Amino acid sequence: MFITGIGTANPPQRYTQAECWLAYQGSKQFKQLDKRARAMLRKVLLAENGIRTRYFALNPLTDVFDATPDSLHQRFAQHAPVLAAQAAERALQQAGHQADEIDAVIISTCTGYLCPGLSSYIVERLGLRPDVLGLDLVGQGCGAALPNLRTAEALLAARRCQRVLSICVEVCSAAFYIDNDPGVLISNCLFGDGAAAVVLDGTPNPRSRHVEWKATASLINPLERDTLRFEQKNGMLRNIPLRPCRNLPLAMPNLCSMMYWTRRAYCAAKSAHGSGTQAGVMYWPRCSSSSVSLWMILTGAVRY
Repeated sequence: MFITGIGTANPPQRYTQAECWLAYQGSKQFKQLDKRARAMLRKVLLAENGIRTRYFALNPLTDVFDATPDSLHQRFAQHAPVLAAQAAERALQQAGHQADEIDAVIISTCTGYLCPGLSSYIVERLGLRPDVLGLDLVGQGCGAALPNLRTAEALLAARRCQRVLSICVEVCSAAFYIDNDPGVLISNCLFGDGAAAVVLDGTPNPRSRHVEWKATASLINPLERDTLRFEQKNGMLRNIPLRPCRNLPLAMPNLCSMMYWTRRAYCAAKSAHGSGTQAGVMYWPRCSSSSVSLWMILTGAVRY
């Protein structure tokens, strides 16, 4: 499998961490927080933690305080299809392909839910063929990129598709609200909104640079499912970081033994999530690792 095009997208609004702190201080919700919660917000937003600015589908920023189940869902429904389509268009452009050349579209998200799924909106916005295979993958959180890419790999290997469009989009501001829970507060201080997409081919594109996906493997450990997860409370998503992933060091040797390691240049991409630990190996000629990382960890939503 070959990655022949990469595209990313963010909302036009970008805010500094200091601007976020000022907005919190001016809100009535901030005054309802206890002293510990206020101190946590200040520490995370103003500390030197590497995050300077974040992109949000919020204009103005104070819209974040309009947090009801309906308003949060509407924010996701309005912005997720737009961001996903923009990233996909840029990936297609870089790959040099037209929309009617795509045989399948796979889209991952966990910050909102639509039925019919986001794939139907992407088909409409991009003008994909009516017979395109649309797959919506939900509930995979931080590790979603690899299941998405493995699904595409299976379709290409089975020769059911010649070209697949793989997309990840998260509107984290559609899961933002304020209370005294540490998990909620930390999530509000770290995450941003963005999308990334790649065009995947069964054969390399001789007209442009490409990344070759060599191998991948995953392990599922249900005992770690609650390590980091969302829960629903009062109709809204709540991010709960409970404890460190204790079994990650034990899982890595098993993963490595499952991988097909090439002797050529490679990039090992690893992610840990409550549902399991995953790793992939890619080989690319004349391609920088930063372009791969842009898709794998979706850094476009925050600016370092």
